[in-house]
Amino acid sequence: MSEAVKDFVPVRIAVLTVSDSRSLAEDRSGDTLAARIEAAGHVLADRRILPDERDLIADQLNGWCDDPGIDVVISTGGTGLTGRDVTVEAHRDVYEKEIDAFGTVFTIVSMQKIGTSAVQSRACGGVARGTYLFALPGSPGACKDGWDEILAPQLDYRHRPCNFVEIFPRLEEHRRRK
Repeated sequence: MSEAVKDFVPVRIAVLTVSDSRSLAEDRSGDTLAARIEAAGHVLADRRILPDERDLIADQLNGWCDDPGIDVVISTGGTGLTGRDVTVEAHRDVYEKEIDAFGTVFTIVSMQKIGTSAVQSRACGGVARGTYLFALPGSPGACKDGWDEILAPQLDYRHRPCNFVEIFPRLEEHRRRK
């Protein structure tokens, strides 16, 4: 017996670029994500640029988690090892649950493209208040890889054997009364 064909479900996605030096006009990584989000049929719900400041990043992530018009947040930038790279820490300040395998799978994908330099990325993913949050490195190539190889399939309701979209209704089941 074959499984019924599912219809595509558009997801509302916010993009955050973390950079001390870029503006929207120079944001190639944010442009890469925005174009891929819309080409896939999803909704670009919001887009911002913030400096590498942990509290500002966490505040923006929290605001988007509280916004019923946003299902997913993808940030780009600030995932490296330098002193100003605080995006991962800001994400972890917000996460209720970390998606540990996201960083692992991102490293595997990156290894195929940039070899052992992939070890310098701290890409991560998590869930907070029913919203998925992902932190990708700040290069357009890393954004392409993260979207094309991981996020595009996982944010497609038709992807088998499983995907992030189909469990949206269950992300906050712990908050419901028994």
